[in-house]
Amino acid sequence: MSDKNFPDVIREIHDQDNRFGKGAYYFIREALDHTLKSMEKNSQGKGGHVSGNELLEGIREYALDRFGPMTLTLMDHWNVRKCRDFGEIVFNLVEHGILGRTENDSLEDFEGGYNFEQAFVDPFLPKSKKQSPPENN
Repeated sequence: MSDKNFPDVIREIHDQDNRFGKGAYYFIREALDHTLKSMEKNSQGKGGHVSGNELLEGIREYALDRFGPMTLTLMDHWNVRKCRDFGEIVFNLVEHGILGRTENDSLEDFEGGYNFEQAFVDPFLPKSKKQSPPENN
């Protein structure tokens, strides 16, 4: 990660691309930190690089832990409605020098992923109310 002034960069990004709430950028940064720490703890560390799928899983875990049943409401508030939106945020941060990437990283890594309802609502529902197997979004 860069040592650029994060709030200034987020303002700059938001001036150019205001599809997502500013809070979503702060959340992604925190979720990336969470993911890296989890990978280190589980001995999966790869020198600070996280794949799109690994980050998506880290985002899901971190969001559920931090926001609980309010996760989907907050994502909706930030206009984040599918996994590709997380990728758009990540690549905005890459373009502005906050995050790095390898030549193998692409926005398509965030295609599919998980269905937001199933990822962020189902964990809090009784078994009888849970949705059927996940559809990719």
